[in-house]
Parts: sequence; structure tokens; C-alpha cells
Amino acid sequence: MRMLHTMIRVGNLQRSIDFYTQVLGMKLLRQKEYPEGRFTNTFVGYDDESKTAVLELTYNWDTAKYDMGSGYGHVAIEVDDAYKTCAEVKKRGGKVTREPGPMKHGTTVIAFVEDPDGYKIEFVERKSA
Repeated sequence: MRMLHTMIRVGNLQRSIDFYTQVLGMKLLRQKEYPEGRFTNTFVGYDDESKTAVLELTYNWDTAKYDMGSGYGHVAIEVDDAYKTCAEVKKRGGKVTREPGPMKHGTTVIAFVEDPDGYKIEFVERKSA
């Protein structure tokens, strides 16, 4: 068994695709419209789906906004340098909601950014060997 993808619902598909591809540097992997169901599924990620888990952006054509709820946490992405990655996100117009630094009660360097729909993305800095 392996993890395939995580799905989030987005209110504006193009805005979300732009964020994940232009701000976070993912690739648009595939996209399919379902006119009878009035939704579009778009898959983005850092590598081919056969090699790694990806993110599924589900856009329901008649819904512009969702409530976050209290169950959702975040999507985590490993980065080489959280400080440089956050600086690049800011440069590309992204929103950093927690500046890079050691996690509370630990030493792992983390940071958080927010996508256009308010979903949190955690950057976890790769530990050096």
C-alpha cells in the first residue's frame, strides 16, 4: 500500500493552480472536468503520481467558498531550507503565516504558509545527515 493523494476543495480553480504551481513550484499533472457532476479534479505535485503522493484540487463549479472546519490540519512539504523557501514564497506573492524557526518543544525547523482558500501548508526543513 502507498499514499496516493490528498484532496482539498477549492473555491477558484485557476487561483489555486497558480498558487501551487507558481508559488510552491509544483507541476500540473492532470486535470479532468466532470460536466454532469459540475466539478473539475486537478492533480498537482512535485513528481509523477507513480513515484509520490500528490494533491488533488477539487473545484465544484457552484461553490465559491468552503468553511475550514475544525478537523483539517495541514499539508506538510519537506524543504531544504525553510528560511529561503519562505522568502521565495513571499517574493512570489504567497502568505507566510508562521515564520521559519524551531518547532515548539523541539529542534525541527518549520514554517507555515496559507493557500488562497486558507489551507495551511507546513514546510518542514530537511535534517542534515
